[in-house]
Amino acid sequence: MALPTTTTTAAASDTPPNRIRILTLNCWGLKYLAKYRHERLAEIGRLLAAAEPAPEIVGLQECWTQQDYESIREQTRQVLPYGKFYFGGIFGAGLAILSKWPIEESSMYAYPLNGRPTAFFRGDWFVGKGVACARVRFGPRVEDVAEVFCTHLHAPYEREPNDSYICHRTAQAWEIAKLMRGAAERGHLVIGLGDFNMLPSSFAHQLITAHAPVRDVWKTLHPDSAEYNLVENGATCDGVLNTWRWTKEDRKRLEKGEEILVDTKTLDPRAKRLDYIFVGDGGYPPAFPAPKWKVESANVAMTSRHPTLRCSLSDHFAVEAVIARNGARTQPPPPPDKESSHADDDEEYVAVSGHTDSQAPNTILTPETYDHILAMIDKYVARERSQRRWRLAHWLASVAISIGCFVAAWWTGSVPYVAFILTLVSTLSFAAGVLDGLIGGLFVSGELRALKEFEWEVRNAQRIAQSLT
Repeated sequence: MALPTTTTTAAASDTPPNRIRILTLNCWGLKYLAKYRHERLAEIGRLLAAAEPAPEIVGLQECWTQQDYESIREQTRQVLPYGKFYFGGIFGAGLAILSKWPIEESSMYAYPLNGRPTAFFRGDWFVGKGVACARVRFGPRVEDVAEVFCTHLHAPYEREPNDSYICHRTAQAWEIAKLMRGAAERGHLVIGLGDFNMLPSSFAHQLITAHAPVRDVWKTLHPDSAEYNLVENGATCDGVLNTWRWTKEDRKRLEKGEEILVDTKTLDPRAKRLDYIFVGDGGYPPAFPAPKWKVESANVAMTSRHPTLRCSLSDHFAVEAVIARNGARTQPPPPPDKESSHADDDEEYVAVSGHTDSQAPNTILTPETYDHILAMIDKYVARERSQRRWRLAHWLASVAISIGCFVAAWWTGSVPYVAFILTLVSTLSFAAGVLDGLIGGLFVSGELRALKEFEWEVRNAQRIAQSLT
């Protein structure tokens, strides 16, 4: 029997926890497209249930089917009795949140800017990406609340700053940062997690950590070896230790039972960190109280392979973090690695183990940041207005072509195959024109209005920031 998608009947523990273990994983559960989808997600559920200690808040991305979600719920109900599968878009949002404690409230926030329907081969627009929001109560006191935000940002298809979707991802980063900031201002513990499709040095990453009082649980260092990327960099995607990164030939050899050894000391510059956990509480210091929670540890998880298929459980690894209340006894930080103690000066780093809350997150955007976002919006608005003009022009041209073909078919009615060809051309031309007209007149117009809202929010925030200086 299927489990309910949300359970909120039991009460939270009378003794609030001093530590919370959090995990996020992109499951790669694309229906019909992801290989061994059902077997891999079933194993993910088994590992979550068998983990010791077990995670207490879990965010899943690309868990597209309710069947896979219910399979995971069935296996984890003893350790994660509460959960929510989120619906959104045409094909589903692919987001789910599991919790040890009751979910008091839940909502699905769709991003106003979220790809283009014309890029059907990419699918970002059709899955309706957004933020899965859950209010989790882990204790009896008013402040014993965590607001969990699970998301999957628009994928990058080109390198920044030439990424044609950078405005979409920037707007999405702005939106989730705004949601997390609001939760922090309510005095709640904020947990933002998911596949953010961004690098630690990217503009979206800088925007989130500056626009919301949250910190990235991971400390970013220079890439070195494959093993180093797991232990120090937190690389979760495209690493040589993930079998889905291997060539087709190597994957076929693995399926035949051959043992393929991977040199963990091999330089692996393609490995990258796309999956994140952000935590924060208390709003902006010094106007709000000092943070009550600190990051105790973080690690890359779910790196094992399927026991029989021998493939990685997903094309991403998971990120797991433990946060502890300030004042709770923490684990000592690991000894520093002298060979890897250097850091890229162009990137922002946050201590993970032994984190001290004197490292308050930066919550003020620089004037240059506002100007950069506004310039990005202006550039994208110009592109979309041009797109709308061309698409509406195509629609008008298709009407003229269709009428012309029908007139020509009437004059050449004595030659049947010519009339047939002209009618076919007229039909196909008119259908393409109507589709383009609908995209230009409806979708692009709606996107331009969403851009106007985004621009107003940025300019308003800029005015407020200028008035405070």
